Amino acid sequence: MTDNENIKEPVRAILAALDTGEYDAESSMDELEELARTAEAEVAARVIQKRPSADAATVLGEGKIQELAELAESLGAGLVIFDTELTASEIRNIEDIVNVRVIDRTMLILDIFAARAVSNEGKLQVELAQLRYRLPRLMGIGRSLSRLGGGIGTRGPGEKQLETDRRHIRHRIEKLEADLKELEARRSFSRSRRRKDNVLTAAIVGYTNAGKSTLLNRLTDAGVLAEDKLFATLDLTSRAIELPDGRSVTLIDTVGLIRRLPHHLVEAFRSTLEEAANADIILHVSDISDPEAREKTLTTEKLLAEHGCGEIPVIHVLNKCDTVDYNIPEDDTTVCISAKSGQGIERLLELVAKNLPESAKRMKLLVPYSDAGFIAEIRALGKVLSEEYTEDGIAVDALVDITLVSRAEKLLRD
Repeated sequence: MTDNENIKEPVRAILAALDTGEYDAESSMDELEELARTAEAEVAARVIQKRPSADAATVLGEGKIQELAELAESLGAGLVIFDTELTASEIRNIEDIVNVRVIDRTMLILDIFAARAVSNEGKLQVELAQLRYRLPRLMGIGRSLSRLGGGIGTRGPGEKQLETDRRHIRHRIEKLEADLKELEARRSFSRSRRRKDNVLTAAIVGYTNAGKSTLLNRLTDAGVLAEDKLFATLDLTSRAIELPDGRSVTLIDTVGLIRRLPHHLVEAFRSTLEEAANADIILHVSDISDPEAREKTLTTEKLLAEHGCGEIPVIHVLNKCDTVDYNIPEDDTTVCISAKSGQGIERLLELVAKNLPESAKRMKLLVPYSDAGFIAEIRALGKVLSEEYTEDGIAVDALVDITLVSRAEKLLRD
């Protein structure tokens, strides 16, 4: 039996958080509840304690931890999820009191990643993130696994693997790093090939559950999983579409971003951030109906800026506009859409064409028969949309590569 098969029914979970005023604890707990739901847990209760700082042993104070234990027993909860990162000793100390399994926010997200990664690269990235996170916590987590079996927070590397000595874990980490470097080199080669072939790319980025995959499906019939859960899709998907000006652009759907992204997860987001940093244009999708849309937009923009995306043209795609009852101003880099119904999609494509770097220009030419070889050059670097043989030459409607435009301008027809 695999780890994933251990979960037969949703586990009842209690969410716990420490509110020191550093961030909006209630909003963060809302997000944690969504994460728990995505991991197929049933949230039975939420506990938040306001304190100036964490208790050294149990994060929450002695009285609140005891309250948590009583709540877990009365509700029949089998799991407590903390909305912060816990050390191995904190996990052990809390478990000794509440007598149920304890995981933290990072473990929960890693569990979702492990359950949803499909590609080989995605699985390798998740396993590497899990092992890097668990290595310094091996004793505490190993004890928890031995006592309480599998479940949320234990997917991926199994119990026996986690209980092997640190040397073997480090060897596995080295092997995963080497495998991922090889895949990274292949991805880099693919990007170089796209640049060489003048393939334009648009990265669809945004906060998790903003509607990125729904938008890709609307534009391309890509069949990407799109559901109302956080991290509904974890693997990069790319599809080509044609823009109103005749150019083609390859759309790349990326992993949804998230607030307070633990540093252990940055590696798992590397391919997403690399694709965004190397795109010709970024489509930043936001759920305009979300009360926290502004904060989530800023989170995404900050992560993109930190990974070298600051100079890339961005179109702000405000999704789910059909669900709000107020007007939203649009401009040359902002468009209101509904990825579900198709509202605003035509204008979105027009803005993509307008904001993409000019790599080609649509031109109507009359090419003399004596210079017919020029059409082959146009076709090699661009795209011939139509051609007609006339008495005076070949009438061509084409997307002319920017390097050939000056020559083509001498052949413009009325």
